[in-house]
Amino acid sequence: MQIYVCVKHVPDTAAKITVVGGTGFAETCKFVINPYDEYGVEEAVQIVSRAGQGEVVIVTVGRENAVNTMRSALALGAHRGILVKTDAQFLDSNLTSQALKKAIVQDGSPDIIFTGKQSIDSEGMQTPYRLAQALGLPVATEVVDVKINDRRAVVEREIGGGSREVVEMPLPCVIGATKGLNEPHYPKLPDIMRAKKKEIRKIDIRALGVDIADGPTQILKLDPVPERSRAKMLQGSTREMVEELVRRLKEEAKVL
Repeated sequence: MQIYVCVKHVPDTAAKITVVGGTGFAETCKFVINPYDEYGVEEAVQIVSRAGQGEVVIVTVGRENAVNTMRSALALGAHRGILVKTDAQFLDSNLTSQALKKAIVQDGSPDIIFTGKQSIDSEGMQTPYRLAQALGLPVATEVVDVKINDRRAVVEREIGGGSREVVEMPLPCVIGATKGLNEPHYPKLPDIMRAKKKEIRKIDIRALGVDIADGPTQILKLDPVPERSRAKMLQGSTREMVEELVRRLKEEAKVL
């Protein structure tokens, strides 16, 4: 079984992001595997392990430093990787899905393609759908359970309000993973060392016929999140504290 997992190289949510030039940010912060993609990697590795054969291939669109994130995915048990290199700091979901599709088709014939349900940086939540449409494949996202049997995938997905639905799709298909699908394991030192020797093939995005100038989405401005002010303790009787709280919400926070 040939499983591709689309992995994004994203800033750690705990990292301090410094906006540079109004439309970019300093890449000196810590980067990690997009957390939702990590569930896809873990599930792909488990499926191949249970089948006793197959290959898990990590596909990433990003800059050269995305290799570090790919090595982390390889340490989880993936077999090799493909990096579609671009100098752009941001690519919209349209260009990203084009690049992913062409890299995957050029490499082999997927049985399953895993993505995360969304990325934690841009949060567009469109790439799984655009990739599936480009490949002409069925797609399900928000997936919390996967069963593969007789060339069919039966997935359980969250649909909001605590409800879930079951979807059956023929293989190949695209599956958008989310929290609850599994519990990604921590790689051991030997896994990390082996990952350093695993193949990562690099392809320039232009060699795939993708022109980043054609992207329909542009970033006009990035604003850093304002730092929260320090907590203020109110004193006095219950009535006095409530009155003071209401005053501050009206006059300082201006939310009432």
